[in-house]
Amino acid sequence: MAEASGVSRATVSFVLNDDPRQTISAATQDRVKQAARDLGYVPHGVARALREGSSRVVVLNIDAGMEGKYSRSYVQGLDAELAAHDHVLLVRHGLHTPQSTQQVLDAIAPRAVIRFGETYLTGRELDDLGGGWRDGLAAHSALQLRHLVDHGHTRIALALPDTESPLAAARMKFTGHAAQNLDIPVPDSFVTPRERSACAEAVGAFLAQAPEVTAIAGFNDDVALRVLRAAGDLGRRVPDDLAVIGFDDNGYGAFTTPALTTVNVDAEAHGRLSARLALGLATGGLRPPPAQVVVRQSV
Repeated sequence: MAEASGVSRATVSFVLNDDPRQTISAATQDRVKQAARDLGYVPHGVARALREGSSRVVVLNIDAGMEGKYSRSYVQGLDAELAAHDHVLLVRHGLHTPQSTQQVLDAIAPRAVIRFGETYLTGRELDDLGGGWRDGLAAHSALQLRHLVDHGHTRIALALPDTESPLAAARMKFTGHAAQNLDIPVPDSFVTPRERSACAEAVGAFLAQAPEVTAIAGFNDDVALRVLRAAGDLGRRVPDDLAVIGFDDNGYGAFTTPALTTVNVDAEAHGRLSARLALGLATGGLRPPPAQVVVRQSV
């Protein structure tokens, strides 16, 4: 590359490493960079990591049961913001043990490791009061419940998935807090199996034990759609006999009969915030947009 650009190897090194201690003319820098492009030069990530103390990779761990529309838009925002600052995102799904995480740390020396959901759950890093009562899960759980209350429902239940989720306990806690703030009874919860007949049986058994319940808040849209189908199988009219609302707007609710009312959360800004925090950059002026109820026909 030195021969192609007509400069010394030291000058090539200074230009490609963007060494601030050297004063090299703009014309020489342009000549070196053009030679690098012509020769297909790609910076050596390991060498740069040794020089900078870490690579330009940020690792995101997403636990099993956390995938959904929120996670997809979060990753989109995180990836875009990191790319804007010359960093690369590596996403790890599933079970993350301390040993496997250490293997990643040893192999690539990432700039940062982010555990998906921490900011959303705690709210602390969003200058919140904790629990995400402004832009996080607590606020959005309250929004879901408030929509039902605004439509006259005071006896509400929370439908949960039949698989373990790190968010289940938090959703029950935040829904309970929201109910107290709205001055309604704390909702009971029940599990909705994936299999159709088993789900109808579970929904029917719960409603038989709690006939006062007039509305069901789904843990997410998948769960709410199960409840919607079960209500039809049980001969209950939605929303006349039973209101149903989803969460995280996966898009499928628009195609059901009746169409599913749900809560839409745009998580791209959450991802961008996490990127800036991981890189130690200012976050001022970047706020997530408020979540919105997507009003359809099931409430």
